[in-house]
Amino acid sequence: MLNIGDFASHGRVSVRMLRHYDAIGLLRPARVDPVTGYRSYEAGQLARLNRVIALKELGFTLQQVRAVLDERPDAAELRGMLRLRRAQLAAAIAADEQRLARVEARLRTIESEGNMSEHDVVVKPVPSVRVAQLTGVAASYQPEDITPVIGPLFAELCSRVAGAGIEEVGPSVAHYEDSPEGDGSVLVRAAVQVPHSVPGGRDDFEVLDLPPIAEAATIVHRGSMDAAMGSFQALARFIGENGYRSAGYARERYLETPDDLSGWVVELQEPVLRR
Repeated sequence: MLNIGDFASHGRVSVRMLRHYDAIGLLRPARVDPVTGYRSYEAGQLARLNRVIALKELGFTLQQVRAVLDERPDAAELRGMLRLRRAQLAAAIAADEQRLARVEARLRTIESEGNMSEHDVVVKPVPSVRVAQLTGVAASYQPEDITPVIGPLFAELCSRVAGAGIEEVGPSVAHYEDSPEGDGSVLVRAAVQVPHSVPGGRDDFEVLDLPPIAEAATIVHRGSMDAAMGSFQALARFIGENGYRSAGYARERYLETPDDLSGWVVELQEPVLRR
């Protein structure tokens, strides 16, 4: 028989870990002294301890390890568990590779510009929201063509929504798509978030669920949208340097819009796909 210290030394684990394995029923000592409470182990139990360690190193949880050791799944079940674990590890490696690419891109930016960029880009999903919207047409996607259209469009939409007695429940959104005319013009859609209970089929404005974006590269722009070119360029640079490609025009989510345009806070949300 081996005392807990010797058994821990042979198994290359801590005494504390053995006590934890005992507490969860994963590896019970062969004997516990009824007076002192000292634990003793048989040498043969090292085989079970080694299996615990081996399965843990594969990334299995202690609950999964116990199931493998006690329930003895058949070969098909073991293959399924290992294939699932392989997929999880592959996904983790891919995520780490993407983080590495972002670190390298940030290093290149610092080396070329001499400082840390103030434009931080985050890739995240964008949920669906219920909106009321009006649509206009701009000659192009350039700010000088968008601004004269989007401002009056929002003013008219907000007036109609308020006149209908409908409450705005979140930040307004501008989104765009190419005009079907094929002449380089752009459909400009001004949208305000409304409750999910608001029905569609209205004549004064369109009500719909703005579809979610599975992955969007997002950046927070501060100031007038007429001066947003730097933010759009930072977004494009991030997309190009981090293994993505653009999947459409960026949405503009207006978080703060005071009268002073320099105080505006707008999140740009550009849908992306992995290359």
